[in-house]
Amino acid sequence: MGKTWKKGRGKLGFMQPLLGQWEASQNSPIGPLLCVRAFEEVLGGSYIRLTARWMFGSGIKAKDASTAPSTGSPSKPKKPKAYEEIALIGVGDDRNLCFWSFTSDGKRSQGTLSEATDLHPLAICFEAHMPAGLARMAYWPDDADGFFWAVESKNAKGWNRFTEHHYRPLPAPPT
Repeated sequence: MGKTWKKGRGKLGFMQPLLGQWEASQNSPIGPLLCVRAFEEVLGGSYIRLTARWMFGSGIKAKDASTAPSTGSPSKPKKPKAYEEIALIGVGDDRNLCFWSFTSDGKRSQGTLSEATDLHPLAICFEAHMPAGLARMAYWPDDADGFFWAVESKNAKGWNRFTEHHYRPLPAPPT
């Protein structure tokens, strides 16, 4: 493993390896996909905010996912489709680590920190009870300086993965 997947101090220290901006790009059933995830400490370090922007369509670039929606160009007036998520990760009323997620399609979810050692011994995982049943979202290190992310649902046979991305770090913007 290239980058050390090392916890930091405090209740939210387990999120330390994910802080920063990350990019994944791949083909999807609806065309090219680019997703940028940004993790940052907010509200005096009491929470970690995740901002994710998924862009689908031809001609997408990293800057498209990390800024406002593209207005297109004269040669390509069609905008890529976007899906966005904002989530907060922190300590809930019961003193357990939780997340609260809100998405651009008007949905929301909340869940708790869990384990996914079946994926990787260092995996960071959250579970949530969704209308269709139990789901989990997990992050685990790759062999370089990035990480994998997957979403799975639980059925009688175990966990069923329906999406997986491989993220690489985005360079920090100039200051």
